Amino acid sequence: MSLSSVLIANRGEIALRVVRACRELGIRSVAVYSDADAQAAHVRLADDAVHVGKSSASKSYLNEEAILEAACSSGVDAVHPGYGFLSERPSFAAAVEEAGLVFVGPPSSVIATMGDKASARALARRAGVPVVPGSDEVASVEDAVAAAEEVGYPVLVKASAGGGGRGIRPAASADELRTVVTEAQREASSAFGSDKVYLERALQGPKHVEVQVLADTHGGVVHCFERECSLQRRRQKILEEAPAPGLDPSVREALCTAAVALAREVGYVGAGTVEFLVEDGEFFFIEMNTRIQVEHPITEWVTGLDLVAEQLRVAGGAPLSVTQDDVECRGASIEFRVNAEDPDQDFLPSPGTVESLELPGGPGVRVDTALMAGDVVPPFYDSLVAKLAVWAPTREQALARGRRALAEYRVEGLPTTIGLHRRLLDHPAVVDGTYDITTLETWLAGEG
Repeated sequence: MSLSSVLIANRGEIALRVVRACRELGIRSVAVYSDADAQAAHVRLADDAVHVGKSSASKSYLNEEAILEAACSSGVDAVHPGYGFLSERPSFAAAVEEAGLVFVGPPSSVIATMGDKASARALARRAGVPVVPGSDEVASVEDAVAAAEEVGYPVLVKASAGGGGRGIRPAASADELRTVVTEAQREASSAFGSDKVYLERALQGPKHVEVQVLADTHGGVVHCFERECSLQRRRQKILEEAPAPGLDPSVREALCTAAVALAREVGYVGAGTVEFLVEDGEFFFIEMNTRIQVEHPITEWVTGLDLVAEQLRVAGGAPLSVTQDDVECRGASIEFRVNAEDPDQDFLPSPGTVESLELPGGPGVRVDTALMAGDVVPPFYDSLVAKLAVWAPTREQALARGRRALAEYRVEGLPTTIGLHRRLLDHPAVVDGTYDITTLETWLAGEG
């Protein structure tokens, strides 16, 4: 069956992105909104909208019961979770399935398997995909110390149910490990409801490279090439590009092949991302994000695919619209995350009113945002307010286009990361594509 109506369990630019994809496919879209978002763009542009609670995320966009009630009462066929919020919560996907609705994403069992980092590592090994040397789950501090002797210092303590950089602590010695294991367990329990942790060897200067995959219910699985996302602050991505600069073609082929093998092994359905660390020509699986990614526009630029439309078609039972031979990587694309944060104040979130707004345009420029002049950026949600993505035939031209577009971009009324991106594009390691996961924080600390 094809979908006729979809509830979008999200807000902001990703909700608006799904609304637009639904409209092009002739699918009725139903938005949800909190008190703070009553006048938001995704609410205004959707075909229908349902109020789901107060402004705080816990009482609205994270309220499984309220979202499911909205889906059932609005008569939709399916629920699209976007990213963040409930998108990778197995219990929500299972509740959608049990209600007789389609979850636009993989089955809840797959989300559960890949959301647990330890089980995901085990599955990767079965699929023949290399993983970072590490341990199984450790139950106590002393178990962690014993495991670290086998893994080798320095290590990272990582939450098994983690994501988004939460529940991760580095340790360079046994004494340090004894302290950080408890800290990681506490944060993991608070953030994810599970205090399970495991150890990974801490690589010293790897690149963070991820592969976009698409899979249907007919056995079709393809990759859409890779994205470079090493420019991170506190493990939060700032800038991404596709394809990854300087990646050896043989490593690229092996990465993409491994991502497809992993997706097949777990029985994946929909759009997902397999993340790797790459160092000295070797690559290691670290996790899989079982949802559409924030940075999906750059993959859409270089492949010409509409990833959200593919999600919706697959959820309706259709096969993928492409085979692997159809997917080509053309040109270069860069995405700049525009956050309502003040880089000069340790990236302090900066909610407030947008007094005026000038968006960049022209050839090869795309801005995904739900923000308009006069809108209020509320303090209750993630600080991402827009994504500027550029495309050009070569990486050098894409960098130039990015500089031009950033120069045109104006937001008045609150601090954003636009100025940071302007400065970042002049960093020598960004210009030549040699940056790794340590580059941004070293630069921000004034050492680079």
